[in-house]
Amino acid sequence: MQLKKILPLAALSVALPTLGFAQEAEEAVDALEAVTALNTEMVFIMNSLLFLIGGFLVFFMAAGFCMLETGLVRSKNAAMQATKNVALFSLAGIAYFVVGFNLMYPLGDWVIEGWLGGISPTVLEPVGVALEDVDDIEYASIGSDFIFQLMFCAATASIVSGAVAERVKLSSFLVFVVILTGIIYPIQASWSWGEGFLDELGFLDFAGSSIVHGAGASAALAGALVIGSRYGKYGKDGKVNVMPGSNLPLATLGMFILWFGWFGFNGGSQLAMGTIADVADVSRIFANTNLAASGGAVAALIVSTLLYKKPDLTMVLNGALAGLVSITAEPLTPGLGMATLIGAVGGVIVVLTIPMLDKMKIDDVVGAIPVHGFAGIWGTLAVVLTNPDATITAQLIGIVLIFGFMFAASLVAWLILKAVMGVRVSDEDQVTGLDKSDLGMEAYPEFSNT
Repeated sequence: MQLKKILPLAALSVALPTLGFAQEAEEAVDALEAVTALNTEMVFIMNSLLFLIGGFLVFFMAAGFCMLETGLVRSKNAAMQATKNVALFSLAGIAYFVVGFNLMYPLGDWVIEGWLGGISPTVLEPVGVALEDVDDIEYASIGSDFIFQLMFCAATASIVSGAVAERVKLSSFLVFVVILTGIIYPIQASWSWGEGFLDELGFLDFAGSSIVHGAGASAALAGALVIGSRYGKYGKDGKVNVMPGSNLPLATLGMFILWFGWFGFNGGSQLAMGTIADVADVSRIFANTNLAASGGAVAALIVSTLLYKKPDLTMVLNGALAGLVSITAEPLTPGLGMATLIGAVGGVIVVLTIPMLDKMKIDDVVGAIPVHGFAGIWGTLAVVLTNPDATITAQLIGIVLIFGFMFAASLVAWLILKAVMGVRVSDEDQVTGLDKSDLGMEAYPEFSNT
């Protein structure tokens, strides 16, 4: 009888602590899940924030391109250049929304479903989206990714704008921008950043020395060849007639704005800011980007002085930009010294290749092809110097395919536009200036145009 009473009490004495431990364990699991959800949300938030910050920094580069180009064209074409830059950025946004973004990041299988499903308007997350409704909670919001990638796409078109300035028809140029940003650029960029065959091959281009800058230079080269040089640029005797820009301080401001925006261009391309390592890498990218620009500017200053006996400001401006283009393919793995050297080589390349284009009678008003093309090639090859995952074979294949496709596709587009609607304004309009002939206004009405 006593034993029967004692056994239930003993069992209860054992069960009560067990129940307490179970409750504590359940509470611990709940707390762990809450912390995990919070960490997951913070990673998503920080990654999205990096995309947004990088996006509006790269957006400011649109102003940099506009100021640089407007300062380097003659005063009678300054208003037209500003008009082109506003229009191209706006059209790029629409074309990338309707077609480009999903074409660049195909839905489903890259070869079959991706091509067919990718031609559709971009769709963002719903308003007030919750954690459980986000498909890829360790990545970033679609909206932040769209904004960031759009800025790269628009920058590609801005490169073309400067090269073909002062003689291209506005309507033809804007149609080309729609084709470039909606179709040509996204297809090419999908090969690497859309997990296409170049990515599988091992081609590395961190922020786009070739994918963006080389692509823009290739499209610009095709346009310059089809449109031809400015009226009076090259004499029959082979003489190159200098056509100086109208506002070098404005061009200098444009260069500094581009330099500033490049921190978002390269830093945002880390694509993650949810860990200590990611943030440390972003800061390293900023430092390398800055010193590459410095190396390019100083190298261009020295070499232009040696060649021309006096410093050439336009070469220094382009030298800084070439340094930035050069480091863009791999701004993370170099040390500060190597980053400076990579940028310096880019600056030297620009000083040597701008006159080379003139000898070939290829008229590039702002030096876009040497800055973004030749320096872009160098930067893409320089990846093998600091990144052990890079191979020279993959880098060369990527360069050839990107430059070749962008040039060929752009050449076809320019030739079709030339046949259908014409691409070049008349010599008379060039003499008058596109501001008066095409816009009916002047950028600097109080000064005489030269």
